[in-house]
Amino acid sequence: MRLSVIVPVYNMAAEGKLNFCLDSLVNQTIDDYEIIAVNDASTDNSLEILREYESKYPGKVKVLTYSVNKRQGGAKNEGIKAASGEWIGFIDSDDWVTPDFYEKLLKKASETGADLVGCDYSMVNSHTFEVGKVVQNNTPDQTGQLDEEKHRKLILRPGSMVIKIYRGDVIRDNELSFPEMIFYEDNCAGSLWSLYFSHFERVEEPLYFYYQHETSTVHRITEERCRDRLRAEEIFYRECEMRGFLEKYRAEIEYRFTELAYVNTLFSYFLGMKRPKLSFVKELRENVESFFPEFEKNEYYKQLTNSEQQFLIAMQGQSAVKFYWYYRLKLLVRRVKKGWKRNS
Repeated sequence: MRLSVIVPVYNMAAEGKLNFCLDSLVNQTIDDYEIIAVNDASTDNSLEILREYESKYPGKVKVLTYSVNKRQGGAKNEGIKAASGEWIGFIDSDDWVTPDFYEKLLKKASETGADLVGCDYSMVNSHTFEVGKVVQNNTPDQTGQLDEEKHRKLILRPGSMVIKIYRGDVIRDNELSFPEMIFYEDNCAGSLWSLYFSHFERVEEPLYFYYQHETSTVHRITEERCRDRLRAEEIFYRECEMRGFLEKYRAEIEYRFTELAYVNTLFSYFLGMKRPKLSFVKELRENVESFFPEFEKNEYYKQLTNSEQQFLIAMQGQSAVKFYWYYRLKLLVRRVKKGWKRNS
C-alpha cells in the first residue's frame, strides 16, 4: 500500500461536512491508497455515514470505531496502528482536499527523495473548491536536507500536520504518536515529529481546504481547553527530555513551550472568557516558570513575541493582580471603541 489517509471523526454529520470530506478523499487521482476513518465515539450519525462509504468503497475505506472518546490524538493513534501505507497522511473530518492533493505530494517525494512533504492551505467558510485566503505553511529555508539549523526552525514553526504526508517507517521505527484525551495534540506532535525526518519538501500550492465554522475547536475557548494546551506542552517537554533533544535544542524548545503554554494561552483566555479567573492566570505564569524560570531572557522570545505582549507579561511578573485588572480594562475600552465605530 502506497498511502494511508487517517481521518479522525467526531460528530461531523451535520451540514454535509463529513460527506464533503470523504468525497474529496475517495476521488483522489491515485490508486494505491486506503482511507482509515476512525469514529471517535460519535453521538450523531457519523458512524452510519462512515459505514455507507465503507460499503460503497470496499478495500478503499476502512472504518474503526470505539465507544470511549479519545479526542483526535487518540483517533489518529488508532489509525496509525491500522495503517499499512508506505506514506501516512492525516485530514480533519470537516476539511477537504483537491482531487490531486496526494498525487502531487507523492510525486514531489519521488522526485526529491523526501521523507516529509507538505503544501499550503486555503481558508474557506463554505464547501467550495475556490481558493480562499492562502496560509503559507513552512518556508523555503525549512526545506531540503534537514540539518541542525533547519530542525531548529521546524521546532519553532512546524506548520500544520494535516497538509503533510509522512514516511510511515519513520513514524513506526521511532514510535511517534499523539497525546490522547486532550485538544491541541498537534501542538506537541508537530515540533517533536519534525526532528525525526531528514528531508522536507513542499508543493507550492494551496491544495488543502481548511473549513472555518463556528463549531470548530479554534472558535471555542474554555478553561479546560486552555489546560489542554498546557498539558500538550508538558508532554512535548517530557518527550524531548526522554528522547535526548532537550539540551541540544533547549532554546527552541523553551520558546515553543513558552509561546504555546503561556503567551498564546494567556491572551486567548482573556479574549475568549467573559470572566477570566485570576487564579488560573497566576497558574499559567507559575507553570511556565516551573519549567523555564528565565524564559524572558530567551532570544527567540525577545525577537518573536511582540512588544505589547512582552510589556504585559513583564507586568504580570511584577504583580498578577495589577496585570489582571489592567488588561481587563484595556480589553473593555477596546470593545467599547469598536462598538462606537460600528454605530457611527
